[in-house]
Amino acid sequence: MAVDLIFRAFGLAVAQLSDGRFRRVFLIGIALALLLLVGATAGFAWFIEWITPEEAWLPVLGEVRWLNDLLSWGAAFLLAFLSIFLMVPVASAITSMFLDDVADAVEATHYPTLPPTTRVPFWDAVRDTVNFLGVLVGANILALLLYIPFAPFAPIIFWALNGFLLGREYFTLAAIRRVGRKGAKQLRRRHFATIWAAGILMAVPLSVPLINLLVPILGAATFTHLYHLLAPARD
Repeated sequence: MAVDLIFRAFGLAVAQLSDGRFRRVFLIGIALALLLLVGATAGFAWFIEWITPEEAWLPVLGEVRWLNDLLSWGAAFLLAFLSIFLMVPVASAITSMFLDDVADAVEATHYPTLPPTTRVPFWDAVRDTVNFLGVLVGANILALLLYIPFAPFAPIIFWALNGFLLGREYFTLAAIRRVGRKGAKQLRRRHFATIWAAGILMAVPLSVPLINLLVPILGAATFTHLYHLLAPARD
């Protein structure tokens, strides 16, 4: 396991966080997530108001005309509250669609002599992001079954599971740009332990508010460096 390379890659990624190209991807993710959540809240409130009759009869109160307003406003406040918890996964998912820009920024700054890459098509990136988000959510739901009987080890289980998934995703993102899916898979197998350990380093900040919003960008940058450090002969 190349621990020294992991921290070297991570240090280089952190040092570049002030890069305007990193900031652009971060702001796009936050802005689109906010728009999506606000739109979902407004749409859900409208739907509740649409399916609720203007007049209804309730026990004790009798006929009321304000039920649809009550339910629609209640739905809006409920979804707005849930958005506090949904903000991180939604922003991370949206940001992930633009992580090629982060990898480009890393390579332009640290590996300027490399030939240009073929960018992943936008809809392929959307598909990969949706698939990854589904696996991430599904795996963590299943992990809840382990958190209960092994409560003292819940943080370790969380970091190990998400570290594996994040490492696999971000290393593939970095490697596929240079060696394609088949080459990325081969490299992933060869450096399995190192990639998993680096993924755990990315998973730890997931439980820190605000910092967790930077994880996709930090992960993409770290694993771009890690790819070049692990497989320099392939560049």
